[in-house]
Amino acid sequence: MADDAGTLPPPAAKWKIPISVFFNDARCVFKRDELGVEILQIALPAALALAADPIASLIDTAFIGHLGPVEIAAVGVSIAIFNQASKVTIFPLVSITTSFVAEEDTVNRINAEQQKGDDLEKGSTKKTETKPAVVHENDATNKNLEKGTSTMKDDAKDEDQELKTTICKSLDAPSSSPDKEKTKSERRHIPSASTALALGGVLGLLQTIFLIFLAKPFLSLMGVKSGSPMLSPAQKYLTIRSLGAPAVLLSLAMQGVFRGFKDTKTPLYATVAGDLTNIILDPIFIFACRLGVSGAAIAHVLSQYLISLILLFKLMKQVDLLPPSIKDLQLSKFLKNGFLLLARVVAATICVTLAASMAARLGPTPMAAFQVCLQVWMTSSLLADGLAVAGQAILACAFAEKDYQKATAAAARVLQMGFVLGLGLALLVGLGLQFGSGIFTKDKHVIHVIAIGIPFVAATQPINSLAFVFDGVNFGASDFAYSAYSMVLVSIASIGSLFVLSKTNGFVGIWLALTIYMGLRTFAGFWRMGTGTGPWQFLKSRTLPSNNISS
Repeated sequence: MADDAGTLPPPAAKWKIPISVFFNDARCVFKRDELGVEILQIALPAALALAADPIASLIDTAFIGHLGPVEIAAVGVSIAIFNQASKVTIFPLVSITTSFVAEEDTVNRINAEQQKGDDLEKGSTKKTETKPAVVHENDATNKNLEKGTSTMKDDAKDEDQELKTTICKSLDAPSSSPDKEKTKSERRHIPSASTALALGGVLGLLQTIFLIFLAKPFLSLMGVKSGSPMLSPAQKYLTIRSLGAPAVLLSLAMQGVFRGFKDTKTPLYATVAGDLTNIILDPIFIFACRLGVSGAAIAHVLSQYLISLILLFKLMKQVDLLPPSIKDLQLSKFLKNGFLLLARVVAATICVTLAASMAARLGPTPMAAFQVCLQVWMTSSLLADGLAVAGQAILACAFAEKDYQKATAAAARVLQMGFVLGLGLALLVGLGLQFGSGIFTKDKHVIHVIAIGIPFVAATQPINSLAFVFDGVNFGASDFAYSAYSMVLVSIASIGSLFVLSKTNGFVGIWLALTIYMGLRTFAGFWRMGTGTGPWQFLKSRTLPSNNISS
């Protein structure tokens, strides 16, 4: 910080503070203080909801794996294409929605509290200024009058005290709960929520049309040529799965709205209901109805529409989804930041999609093994996304309130939790996949190749966890530009390593390149916050706050 003379500290002190953020009160990583409880209340339901869909995909993979290695490899390619298309369209929308809804809801809450406080203060002032209209000359009457006036002043003091208590309680109330001052019939006016649903519906329809008419060319680009035995099942699965794109995009957009409200339980309930439906329908359509991979796709599509309907029903009770006019929509704000994140998502997912394509070119056996490893890799890593969601929601509110102490403490805490989670996942995934690979396939050759990928899938868990949590931290700080530009650079380096290593080392080379990719993503997050640049510039000019903000 500058001293009284306005001079800046020496460079050494200037750089010491931002880097030390990551280790601030690390011993309190599991402390159940106010911040820790708030993070867990958001992160745990969010993690379960995020993991539910990949777990359902794992169960899909297990069912389809019993149809044969060709079918599981075909579905793996189709899922890679569908996920690429979905992430390109929905990930920017969900990320922006969470931040914007959190900011708008926080600002509306603060304005409502200030307005209520002003109204109460005005009412109290009027009462304290009330004076007796008539003064009697009789001494007894004057005494009674003075006694009455004193009583009025005492009442005014009580009202003032009551006012202060009300304001303090409203300011101290956690923002994670809905505004209790509103009645159940009153709905919030959040323009960002309406914008998210409108864009989600349009993008979902476009994605469906896009994938149906271009399914075969996309599969060809992924290495599934006309003569490949994977072409027919892959095309069937992708075509049917694309019919669920509108439901997928709408449901994820609505999850972004609920995350902005710090409500991750509602999306969890809806997701679990949909995925349980998927799991129940899978064996019925695949084996009982003899529909094969088409049955798996139908079950997944029906489950996605069920999730979307549940979330829409719940959201309509809380938010006025029809704004008074088109001008109220935040289209320009969404599109400006959306294109930045679109570039980021394309750069982020192209590495994984390209890796799947290269695995497919190695043949059905390596591709089947890669699909199993990739699903486990993504499922376990996405558990850290729950912490990313918590970090994003809390940081967005903290920055809206200009509470930089809480922003710093929350960022440090979720990153520390993410690293510990990654260590636990490394052990769990390493042992689980070593002994449980037979669940996904009975083919000995596929199991052998899976065993080759296990060390990479397990060892990268701490790195992956930090990378996902850093995404949430950057989005919570509305640092969309840096997220986009840094990811493009990371992707360029990773794609280069993917071509070189896959050509020289085959299946192992693909996983080496994916490890490099996640490592560079994590480094980019450390660099931004650790150097105190962008939205974190205040770390250079302030005394580093403590994580124990609730004590």
